[in-house]
Amino acid sequence: VQLQASGGGLVQAGGSLRLSCVDSRRTSSNNAVAWFRQAPGKEREFVAAIDWNGGSTIYASPVKGRFTISRDRSKNTIYLQLNTLKPEDTAVYSCAASRWSRGSSSSSDYAYWGQETQVTVSS
Repeated sequence: VQLQASGGGLVQAGGSLRLSCVDSRRTSSNNAVAWFRQAPGKEREFVAAIDWNGGSTIYASPVKGRFTISRDRSKNTIYLQLNTLKPEDTAVYSCAASRWSRGSSSSSDYAYWGQETQVTVSS
């Protein structure tokens, strides 16, 4: 599995971004995929996960109602739509593919990690 994240950038508070995570080797189609983030000086934290067929999603409380995870299996791409961004959303975001078909919030379930993309939200 080779995951490549993109779509980060600098945005003002209240703005939106869409992150993409492409599985270039097309081998995570039967696996759940998640987004995690790590802010400067903080531990990595779970953001959102989607199961193998997109039928179920999980969100961390701080982003629930603002972020939306989705996947396009035909394009082997997982998206994270970030709306109503806040300065506290500033972090490097990374996508990861699970060992399992169902998503979870535990980083230990994710065996394959992609490149990071920086999201910076100015106040």
